[in-house]
Amino acid sequence: MDTDTPIEDVDVFAQIGEEGFRDLTAAFYKRVKQDDILGPMYPDNDWEGAEERLRDFLVFRFGGPRRYLEKRGHPRMRRRHMPYVLNSKSRDRWLLLMGEAFEETDIPPPIRQHLFAFFTKVAHFLQNHPD
Repeated sequence: MDTDTPIEDVDVFAQIGEEGFRDLTAAFYKRVKQDDILGPMYPDNDWEGAEERLRDFLVFRFGGPRRYLEKRGHPRMRRRHMPYVLNSKSRDRWLLLMGEAFEETDIPPPIRQHLFAFFTKVAHFLQNHPD
């Protein structure tokens, strides 16, 4: 892949497929489970569900099958995250753990950069609580 050519969202799934998103979300949630800020936001009995929902969302968002929409409907990201206190500390931790999770994957650097730019934008958008 030419690193000077802008990456389109639909190119991401074509490049890394289901496996890339599965590896990324597994590595991410492995960290979240142990995290003192993000871990308590998740019910102990639904880690697999949380991982599946994020994976399905990312697959859909970046050009893959539309399972997320079929199961959950419109993403409504702000509404779904409103019950949680999302401040700069939780936002930054989410991004840190996702950045670390990339290191366990074979996702190529240009795709990582594209995904991380998306994650950063969404993390700021979802922040719903002042510090």
